[in-house]
Amino acid sequence: MIQRPQPNDRFRMRPLHRWYAASWLLLGVCPPIISVVGDTGTTKYWSLALLAVIALCYAIVVALPGNPVLRPHTFLGVLTLGLGAMSCVRGDGAALFIVSLPHFWRFARTPRHSIAFSGVAAAATVVGITLHYGGNVEFFTGNIVFTLIGYTASVLLGLGLVRIVEQSDERARRLSAELESAQLRLAEAHKLQGATEERQRLAREIHDTLAQGFASIIVLAEAARSSLDTDPGKSAQQLVSIENTARENFAEARVLVGSAPQSGLAPGSVAMTLRRALDRFAGDTGLTVTADLPDIECDQPTRIALLRCTQESLANVRKHASASTVDIVLTPHAHGVELEITDDGQGFVVEDSHGFGLNGMRKRLAELGGELTVTSSVGDGTRVLAMVPTKDQV
Repeated sequence: MIQRPQPNDRFRMRPLHRWYAASWLLLGVCPPIISVVGDTGTTKYWSLALLAVIALCYAIVVALPGNPVLRPHTFLGVLTLGLGAMSCVRGDGAALFIVSLPHFWRFARTPRHSIAFSGVAAAATVVGITLHYGGNVEFFTGNIVFTLIGYTASVLLGLGLVRIVEQSDERARRLSAELESAQLRLAEAHKLQGATEERQRLAREIHDTLAQGFASIIVLAEAARSSLDTDPGKSAQQLVSIENTARENFAEARVLVGSAPQSGLAPGSVAMTLRRALDRFAGDTGLTVTADLPDIECDQPTRIALLRCTQESLANVRKHASASTVDIVLTPHAHGVELEITDDGQGFVVEDSHGFGLNGMRKRLAELGGELTVTSSVGDGTRVLAMVPTKDQV
């Protein structure tokens, strides 16, 4: 069974209902009025009175759908009696009955009620016509035939429309269920994607901060232990570096767990930030480091990205390059900032490198609209070029 709308929605005068109301008045109510205007006697007054009652009840049901007196089924009862009475008074109620058939499908609660009410109205119309002509078959056969044909057609058409509406409602419910299921799957996918992206971000931050710091601590600890007897001063310096690195790792760990400001960096320009990292690297490794670091103003995300790229590049130099010198150049451009890091190490085949560090740098720069270019070959050292656009160029 189809789900019928609430009464206040069902009987509100929508555009289609307005067209039908106008058609019913013009084709159903007006013709009998016009035909009896010139008549005399009781037929004229009875016809006008019956039509007025039917039209008034219709107007009340449509204009006041929530009124407690005249319910829709009450109106159908009045319409049925009115059709029978008009047929009895005039003998030509078939036309008014046929034009009024949509009322039974609009105002009845269910298709069964529609068929029942319209069937009773058809019977009342036939009985009224028969009484009007006093059983003289040759006068009323046509009206009765048209009444029965109209009733049969209305039942077939009404059931067909009900079936279409039921199928449409079922299809709408199925599509709604599919849409809800798709939305749930999409929300779950977004949730999983967000969790994956957050894990990747944390992994990148841990790799660029804590992992690099721990690697430095291990290298420094091994060096301090090996020189403890032969060069205590150098071992003491290395222990200081271990302590500083551990403190930095502790600060970065607080940032990652959310108990410290998100930057995790000491205040200062990008040049000062990079200079501190280079001094630490030169002191820990003993490599020759040359730097051209002009004082450039940039926002905090750019400053962090340039520092992480520098730290990752220096860590790779320490672990893999076997280099003796490292050169770093920071260059401002109209379109952004470029950071170039080169070493004279043993180099590598870029296409064969799939490490987490290079991918992490690329992703970090891509989030700011920048890019990373790595140039290297075996025996020729490595060049890392990081470009970060200014905000108005992103």
